[in-house]
Amino acid sequence: MALIRDAQGNGAADAIADAVARLRAGTLVVMPTETVYGLAADADQPAAVERIYAAKGRPADHPLIVHVAGATAAERADPIAHYAASIPPFAQRLMDAFWPGPLTLILPRRAGVAEAAAGGQPTIGLRCPAHPVAQALLHAARAAGIRGLAAPSANRFGRVSPTAAAHVLAELGHLADDALLILDGGACPVGIESTIIDASRARPVLLRPGMIGRAELERVLGVPVADRDAAAPRASGTLASHYAPRARVRLMDATELQTALDLAGPQARHIAVYHRSPLRVVSPHVRARRMPDDAAVCAHELFAVLRALDDGATQHIWVERPPTDPAWDGVRDRLQRAAA
Repeated sequence: MALIRDAQGNGAADAIADAVARLRAGTLVVMPTETVYGLAADADQPAAVERIYAAKGRPADHPLIVHVAGATAAERADPIAHYAASIPPFAQRLMDAFWPGPLTLILPRRAGVAEAAAGGQPTIGLRCPAHPVAQALLHAARAAGIRGLAAPSANRFGRVSPTAAAHVLAELGHLADDALLILDGGACPVGIESTIIDASRARPVLLRPGMIGRAELERVLGVPVADRDAAAPRASGTLASHYAPRARVRLMDATELQTALDLAGPQARHIAVYHRSPLRVVSPHVRARRMPDDAAVCAHELFAVLRALDDGATQHIWVERPPTDPAWDGVRDRLQRAAA
């Protein structure tokens, strides 16, 4: 059974020390970030990184994001130089503007470094998380000689990402005999994974939307951010089907959703609905959950809501399509992949 330890209360220092000892020994630790909980290992221990892939059931060629410590550029300089062969000036501007925070940059990787975490690619995804528990763990790990932590979402591959310690336990609690330490840092404030920018080529390319939007990125860069193309490196969370609950997710506009509910009728069962528009639900067996009108609030709760609706009896989760406003790009991306 996995072990959960409070990483914010009086015992936080001991919990962090325990976590660092485990990381040095090559075992796995779950850390909270502002986006989702991550399943972490020393990025420079190939055997430890392989344990991440095995625990998640993740293909070994699907790269992981490496998390580094530091509130300032000077603090981050050493771990970034360890992993990245070069940093384009536009990538440095993004780091200065958005780190610590929910932004991942794909950079050229130094040869011979973190090859397992990179999925064998010549690039590496780097992020500096803003969550105080993640930063405390990363700083303590760095003091112990660990430059970065490879940490994908702490769930089985392709499933709904965890935004609370209890979600991690439900996903990975099968790891036996205290094989997994979970640092409990409360609910993740952002709630969906980081924006990913490919900075390994001459221009910035958006690989995965998140809560740092294209307009914010372009304001900092002063140039357009290109869309993903065929030459883009592989990156976390970009497969067509991802973030999926057990129940089948179907996206519909408000009219389609109401029509589907009417056709299902008063005896409808095994259906959950996540919607913004007013709906007429005639079956007492259909569970309806109101979607927030604010994109950031929706992102914060999205994965927790999908988990709550995906109980053993639910077979279908019908979701009203998010607005087309760019603020909803990250939420829309996660729902489209969940429905794929």
